[in-house]
Amino acid sequence: MSKVIIGLSGGIGSGKTAVSDRFAEKGIDVIDADVIARVVVEPGTEALTKIREHFGDGILDSDGQLRRAELRKRIFSNPDEKQWLEALLHPLIAEETLRQLGNIQSAYGLYVSPLLVEGGQKALCDRLLVVDVPEAVQLERTMARDDNERAQVERIMASQASREQRLAAADDILDNSQAIDTLDARVEELHRKYLQLAQEKANRG
Repeated sequence: MSKVIIGLSGGIGSGKTAVSDRFAEKGIDVIDADVIARVVVEPGTEALTKIREHFGDGILDSDGQLRRAELRKRIFSNPDEKQWLEALLHPLIAEETLRQLGNIQSAYGLYVSPLLVEGGQKALCDRLLVVDVPEAVQLERTMARDDNERAQVERIMASQASREQRLAAADDILDNSQAIDTLDARVEELHRKYLQLAQEKANRG
């Protein structure tokens, strides 16, 4: 990649979107793995057709859109189904991710993915920024946000890297358990740091 790529990761419910939105407001191109994962299963795509054939018509809503919460329930209660889905989607997501990373126009790019640590995607990034909150906060936020049962959120968390693994892999850590009104200042500090890294890389040619 010709541009500096900052990886942004964190467990479910850590507040990655609140952080990435603030970088986007500063004009930084944000490549979001979750957004890409939705794009590759939009109505009319081959992947969505295969998912419907595999899981049945009940996996789609009345508009033909994927019922993502229903799909999550099925794959996190059945490892074989999770493996099948990943085999279908991961190559499509990887292809689109590389295309978007190659088209970054801002001084540096932000690549947001919950799987940067455990999925080997860190290799795409120059630095890794981890959004960190205690696991109890992850649980509370995710249950409130998605109306998920506690057991399901715990299964999702167990499938991701542990908090300790993420922190060990991080180059930068943003504690997102603090008051939300301090987030702007902390993002601004990191933004200045990354602009400097981008300038240094550009000077090296």
